Amino acid sequence: MLLVTGVSGSLGSLVAQRLAGREDRTEDVVLGTRAGLPGTRLVDFDAPATLPEAFAGVDTLLLISAGYGEDDVVIARHEAAISAAEAAGVGHIVYTSLSGDGDHLTYSLAHRWTERRLRRSSVDWTVLRNGLYAEFLTWIATPDADNRITGPLGEGRLAAVAREDLAEIAVRVATDPAAHAGRTYELVGERPLGGADLARALGAAYAPGSLADARAAIAASGAEAFQVPMLTGTYSAIAHGFMDGTEVRSDLRELLGREPLDALEVFVAAVEAAAVPRG
Repeated sequence: MLLVTGVSGSLGSLVAQRLAGREDRTEDVVLGTRAGLPGTRLVDFDAPATLPEAFAGVDTLLLISAGYGEDDVVIARHEAAISAAEAAGVGHIVYTSLSGDGDHLTYSLAHRWTERRLRRSSVDWTVLRNGLYAEFLTWIATPDADNRITGPLGEGRLAAVAREDLAEIAVRVATDPAAHAGRTYELVGERPLGGADLARALGAAYAPGSLADARAAIAASGAEAFQVPMLTGTYSAIAHGFMDGTEVRSDLRELLGREPLDALEVFVAAVEAAAVPRG
């Protein structure tokens, strides 16, 4: 049995859709969420007492990283999940981590801790080091009311990757985990995108502001306290050349078995979709 956690989230929901649509499906699939959605198992990493029942009979666990938060919160969630998996006799954990070039980001620590914990565990494991989503760029590089992208991306570039591609790889690995045991895969995009590229594709101007301006704007937006350094640090890492994919060897194309989706097209489509009024 395969259990997928976090299926109410953006990546998990795509994984669930792909699993449901597989014609060659031979294994049982169970979907887990803390939201208590119909047809799912309750999987609440903040309530470890729910996990023994949730993990009962599970052979493979696709552990989708348990949300943004302070390091101690995320680490406690992942520790609860891995310990419960060990106790339940789960055979293999596939974990969605952060790409190796993301070590300068404030939220990398919880991912690296989890990878280390998996290496110490009694369970077989595979780590999918996902690059930042092309869709994430809509958070940090959508044009303002004056049709300007002002996010402080400088001259840096991001090797963004389509969330759809990451979902496809997660399904492939989780449904054949033995072939990937003990492997850590780097999954970043092949075409790094800069602020000028994004602006050009949208017919916008690129007028990057300062990190201080971005920090103030994020803080004033009502963001959680931990999100302010998270987003500001992401801007800085991109702007200063740490996220362009040159420091890692991407396994994306090899695992997909095809050309990856165009991250720029995905970004444009996401911006346009967000701009459509909903009645």
